Amino acid sequence: MSKRHTFRGGIHPPEGKELSNHRPIEVLPAPKVVAIPLRQHIGDQCTPLVKRGDEVFLGQKIAECDALISAPIHASVSGTVKGIETYPHPVSGTVDCIVIENDGEDRICPDLPEPADIAHLSRQEIIHRIREAGIVGLGGAAFPTHVKLTPPADKPIDTLILNGAECEPYLTGDHRLMVEHPDLVVYGAQALAKALDVTKVYIGVEVNKPDAIEALTKAASGTNIQVVGLGVKYPQGAEQQLIKSLLNREVPPGCLPRDVGVVVNNVGTAAAAANSLKTGLPLYQRIVTVSGEGITQPSNFLVRLGTLFEELIAAAGGPKGTPRKIIMGGPMTGFTQYSTQVPVVKETTGLLVFAEDQVKATEPGPCIKCGRCVSVCPQFLLPVTIAKFAHAGMLEEAAEYGILNCMECGSCSYVCPAHRFLVQDIKIGKQELIAKRRQQAS
Repeated sequence: MSKRHTFRGGIHPPEGKELSNHRPIEVLPAPKVVAIPLRQHIGDQCTPLVKRGDEVFLGQKIAECDALISAPIHASVSGTVKGIETYPHPVSGTVDCIVIENDGEDRICPDLPEPADIAHLSRQEIIHRIREAGIVGLGGAAFPTHVKLTPPADKPIDTLILNGAECEPYLTGDHRLMVEHPDLVVYGAQALAKALDVTKVYIGVEVNKPDAIEALTKAASGTNIQVVGLGVKYPQGAEQQLIKSLLNREVPPGCLPRDVGVVVNNVGTAAAAANSLKTGLPLYQRIVTVSGEGITQPSNFLVRLGTLFEELIAAAGGPKGTPRKIIMGGPMTGFTQYSTQVPVVKETTGLLVFAEDQVKATEPGPCIKCGRCVSVCPQFLLPVTIAKFAHAGMLEEAAEYGILNCMECGSCSYVCPAHRFLVQDIKIGKQELIAKRRQQAS
């Protein structure tokens, strides 16, 4: 393993990982009913392929979209379709869900592809199988993986990076995956590397996970894969910061990793691709950390997609008293939940429950011009200035200062002694600016 690598800026929030990083992955029994959302990834929503009363198999494709940036959706249980119903979406608004009553038999779809060795598959065959398996980024972004594996011809890729940083506080699912199934991560890395036709492969892991680094290093022995220790800092796992840390390459403003010859995927994504290639099964379950000081037994569960949040909380022993806040994802970039009748989707990395004494309600004060937000910004921006313009509706001025280059990591808000809503103002400003420009273009 090489020396630890890192980037300029960032913060060191309390990790909270000690609550669950020692807890092995536990297979959560499939629920009696699943509600599988038709929107589970970046890109266009899928259209259902089944209707009320249809019998479905585990792994059967039940929703599809022909758009490039999309991914099919599969049944996470076998049983009977009860209908298409509306549920809260964990990220925004509501979503139509295919509701399936589980027959408890896990009858596997007979039309699934046969297990295959990547040595006997072409690049295009690997990409096709990954797309048909509905594989998306499992680190939280949920970007369809097959799109990353098919960059434009004028964007040659020379390096694949697997993100094992898991820098968000409290989340430990990737950690447990790397410790318990390092061979699957390595096999997935080899599959993705073959699909990209690259030989340079790095797995970046923060050094606060020495057992994961050891397991991956052993599994990668004899391959061209390098396991590299990363400094413990947030947002170490962000794509641009990961590329800077490992390769010392800068992704220019407005550009993507492919513009500097790199594709970044999460370790969970690689493992999901490997599992699909080895078994023929699509993505129908994922690892979810259920943690926080407000949960009785913090855990890492392997969960069927469409399982409701209330069932995850119950499986972790229930809340300690009345929860003050529930977040899907991590505390820095996650989404506050206002119901537990919300289904697990492909981007559900964690479910965090916090008690009253862990949540502070603060009123923002005037900026004291301390410069802390500037010093921690990993994108070298002026968050306070951008937020000021965004809050005032001066969107073009905010654009001049790089609002679209903000990655919304929340580091600025975290360090602000005046408790100003910096990242919130910037997020809203970005959305308004993008909507304005789309309207102008049309």
